[in-house]
Amino acid sequence: MKRKHKRLTFIVLGMGLLAAAAALMLSAFEDNIVFFYSPTEVLDQKLGADRRVRIGGLVEDGSVEKAGTEVKFRVTDLAAAIPVTYTGILPDLFREGQGVVAEGRFVDGVFHADEVLAKHDETYMPPEVAEALKKSGRWQEMEKALKRSGQMTKGTMR
Repeated sequence: MKRKHKRLTFIVLGMGLLAAAAALMLSAFEDNIVFFYSPTEVLDQKLGADRRVRIGGLVEDGSVEKAGTEVKFRVTDLAAAIPVTYTGILPDLFREGQGVVAEGRFVDGVFHADEVLAKHDETYMPPEVAEALKKSGRWQEMEKALKRSGQMTKGTMR
């Protein structure tokens, strides 16, 4: 084999190995990707039980039921609501009417959360939740409700 052919073979094998490594990395990332959905999007898409997702919105007023370490509540984007169950200790800032992001899976129409994240202060709302509220057209309604309750001062959620 000529020197030129050896070099070309080496380059082709190197590119093949590089492509294989990139494909393996991308497939590993795909297994770890968790998509975010609002309650309205979840109801529109009918997600399967095998898919791990995040849902975000507001904890619906009057929906929290605690029984030992199991907690049941509903997450809403003010257009739709999803029942959620969680077993464990909730964050200290978790309460009705506040922003929340839950990660887990759907089983028989109920979202079983493995992790629940609450907003970290009275002016913060997770960007995904804020975007979902804006998409649903309920942003101004939410903003007015927060101002009335004293949880938001002028311009703190923009």
